[in-house]
Amino acid sequence: MKASLDRFMRHLGSPAVETVTSVFDRWSDLVGEQVAARARPVSLRDGVLVVAVEDPAWATQIRFLEAQVLAGIAAEFGPDEVVRIEVRVRPDRAR
Repeated sequence: MKASLDRFMRHLGSPAVETVTSVFDRWSDLVGEQVAARARPVSLRDGVLVVAVEDPAWATQIRFLEAQVLAGIAAEFGPDEVVRIEVRVRPDRAR
């Protein structure tokens, strides 16, 4: 069943289900509690992790931390699972 779901997810441009779940579940470990309180992952497709933030200042902070976050994800889940981070300012959805 897991293999079938992983194949389906790959067909849709998503990484393995376990990777998506782990990145989302371990977000605060990857970015720290302070950043995680203001920014959250909302989707992962074709190697692009979309992160929602509550204001433009946090968007700047995430962009500044992008290389560090990508390195942490690569160390945990492999180098090609997430290759870029897109930041979206969504005040009503960031929390």
